[in-house]
Amino acid sequence: MHLNISDTYNKELPSDDNSENTRRQVFKAAYSFVRPLIPSNPILIHSSKQLAKDIGLEVKDLTSKEFLEIFSGTTVYPNTKPYAMAYAGHQFGNWAGQLGDGRAINLFEVNQNNKQWAFQLKGAGETPYSRQGDGLAVLRSSIREYLCSEAMHHLGVPTTRALSLMLSGDDVLRDMLYDGNSAYEKGAIVCRVAPTFIRFGNFELFASRQDFKNLKKLTDYTIRHFFPHMGNPSKTVYVKLFREVALRTLDMIIHWQRVGFVHGVMNTDNMSILGLTIDYGPYGWLEGFDFGWTPNTTDRQNKRYRFGNQPNIGLWNLLQLANALYPLVEEAEPFESVLKSYQTDFERKSLEMMCSKLGLHTIKQSDLKLITSLEDCLLAEETDMTIFFRLLSNYKKGEPMKGISIIKDAFYNLDQLSDDAVSHWNNWFLEYDKRLQLETLANIDRKKVMNLANPKYVLRNYMAQLAIDDADKGDYGLIDELFDLLKHPYDEQPSKEKWFVKRPEWARHKVGCSMLSCSS
Repeated sequence: MHLNISDTYNKELPSDDNSENTRRQVFKAAYSFVRPLIPSNPILIHSSKQLAKDIGLEVKDLTSKEFLEIFSGTTVYPNTKPYAMAYAGHQFGNWAGQLGDGRAINLFEVNQNNKQWAFQLKGAGETPYSRQGDGLAVLRSSIREYLCSEAMHHLGVPTTRALSLMLSGDDVLRDMLYDGNSAYEKGAIVCRVAPTFIRFGNFELFASRQDFKNLKKLTDYTIRHFFPHMGNPSKTVYVKLFREVALRTLDMIIHWQRVGFVHGVMNTDNMSILGLTIDYGPYGWLEGFDFGWTPNTTDRQNKRYRFGNQPNIGLWNLLQLANALYPLVEEAEPFESVLKSYQTDFERKSLEMMCSKLGLHTIKQSDLKLITSLEDCLLAEETDMTIFFRLLSNYKKGEPMKGISIIKDAFYNLDQLSDDAVSHWNNWFLEYDKRLQLETLANIDRKKVMNLANPKYVLRNYMAQLAIDDADKGDYGLIDELFDLLKHPYDEQPSKEKWFVKRPEWARHKVGCSMLSCSS
C-alpha cells in the first residue's frame, strides 16, 4: 500500500512544545503530536471503495494487513507524525474556551492528482484536548457517521468523507441518554477524510488569546493551501476569504434544507472553514415536515439547532468567525457587508432551491406565496417531507383534483385528514397547477428535473438504528445494503422500495430513531 504523503499542517504551523499526552491548556500551538491508542483486536467492518480510489488506493489495499493496522491506529505510516488539532468554540451559543480534537487524531495528508486529503481517526484514544472524555467512540455512533458521510456526498451535499469503519475490539463505557445508566458498548474507529479539518474554532482559539501572530499564520496557511486563487495574504484577501467561507457555508445549509437534514449541533467548533458538513453526531432527517424539529436531546428545551433555524445559526457562527478574523483587518465594515449579503443571499437561494423542488424552472414574484402556502399545508398535517416531494413529481398539469391522491402516501394519518385540511390541499394544488401552466417543461421532463432535487432515499434514523442493532449482533449485512442504497439516492432502485416508506410507528419514540444525545 502506497500513499503520496504530503503533510503541510503539522509542518507549516506551530506545534505544542509539550510532548506529554496529558489534558491541559495548550498555548501558541495549532496542534499537539499524539499517537493513536493501539486497539486490542481491530476488525474491518466496511470501507468505501470509491473514496479509496480517489485518494490513490487500490481495492486490494482495503483488505491488506497494512490498511487494517494503519487505519485502526495500530501502526503509524512511515515518516508521518500523528497529531490532534487545537481549537476553541461556542457551544449552544456560549463561549466554551479551548476544545480541540478530543477523540480525533490526524494521521497524515496525501496529495493525489493535485488534490489534498487529510486523514483522521475518530475514536483512536485520548489527546491533550480530551477534557473529561476517554477519546474513544462506540460502534453505534461510528456506524451513523460512516454511513452518513458517504450518503451526504452522494446527495450532493458538501461533506467530509469516511474511508473505513472498524471495530477496535475494546469495550467503551457510555451513558447514552445522560440519565446515569452507563453501559459498555463495542468500541469502533472511523477514518474520516477531507481536504482539511480546520474549523471556525481554530481561528477563535488564537483570537480569544490575542495570539495574533499565530492567528495570521493559520489564516495565511488556509489561504495558501485551500484558497490560492485569492492571491497573497493581505487585509483585502482576508476579507475575500471570509466572503468565500460565508458563501460556502450558506450553500451547505441550503443543501441541508433541500434534503431535510438537521445537523443537531451547529457549534462553531463543528463548522468547517471549507463549508463542509462535519462532525456527524445527533443528526437526523425530517420525517414529518417540521421547522421546529431537532434530533438533539441536549437541545430539546431551547431548540437552538432546529431545522428552521439552521440558516440563522450559520449567520451567527459566521459573526463569531468575523470577530476572530477582525484583528487581521481592523475594520468592521467589510465583515458587516458580507454578513448582510448572507441574509439577502439566503432569501434568494432558498427561493431558488424551493422552486427547483417544485419543478419551477423560472422564478416569479408569486412563487414565495405558493411556497409559504405549501409549508402551511405540510405543517398542518404530519406529512413526510422526503416522500411528499418525491411523489409530487408525478403530478400532471391540468389535474389539480388528483393532487391529494398522488401524495397520499406521504401522510402519516391519511384517514384522519379533516375537511379543512383536504380543502387547503385542494386549493394549493389549484394554485400549483396555475403556476405550472406558465412553465414550458412537459410533465415527464419536469419529473426528471424534480427528481434531481428531491432524493428518494435518505438515511432515516430508524434505518441507521436497524443497521446498528444487527451490527451489535455481529451482522454487518445491513450496513452494506444501506451503503449501496445511499450511493444512488435519486435513482428509483425498484428492488429497494422497502426503504421508500415513512418512519414505522415503532420507531417514533425509540431511542436512536427519534432523538439522540451527543454521547458517543
